[in-house]
Amino acid sequence: MPTVDEELSQIERDIRTLKIEYEQYFGGGRKRPPADTQWRVETLIRRYNERSADLNYGQRFRFNNLSQTYAKYQEMWRKKLVQKETGTVQKHFGAAAKAVEAERAARHHTEHQHSPQNLTEAAAASSTVTQTAVFARSFSDPANENSKIVELYDKLVQARTEAGEKSAIPSLKDFEKFVQQKTQELKNKGGREVEYSVSVDGGRVKLKARISA
Repeated sequence: MPTVDEELSQIERDIRTLKIEYEQYFGGGRKRPPADTQWRVETLIRRYNERSADLNYGQRFRFNNLSQTYAKYQEMWRKKLVQKETGTVQKHFGAAAKAVEAERAARHHTEHQHSPQNLTEAAAASSTVTQTAVFARSFSDPANENSKIVELYDKLVQARTEAGEKSAIPSLKDFEKFVQQKTQELKNKGGREVEYSVSVDGGRVKLKARISA
């Protein structure tokens, strides 16, 4: 039977998974809301709400933080579900969305200029937003850097959602395998660390890896 600390860790993992799955749903990558994951989270939270007196101070503090985090996300998802059902469009203001909007604006500016000088200025403006970094993280031993992989994956999913990409997103498990294999492949070429960056290039979100040390 799992210990209290193990179940609290499970709640934390499930909340993180639920956040990613909702981002996939709102971004068009999932057909239905993640009801199973949400039911699992709420079941565990209800259980520990009922037995909070049995927790020690550290466990109670951790559980309260998890409950508050879940409540915050739950309210955000509720609003987004209402917007989705009523057809209300909500603007995204994340880094990926800003990069895409900047690129569109620059392209629009280019298409509506006529003098050679204005065309040159517009082209220069467009080139500055062709590729915009959203997030970067370096790895030396991904097998022991799980939290960093989850963070990178979360940023990738978030960026693709904000950019409006609807193509399938790999599972976290498959993403972990990719990062581990790619890191080892690049380290075999002489590097000690490998940097992964999430960027917007040509209006699309890309994940790039390079030897950083």
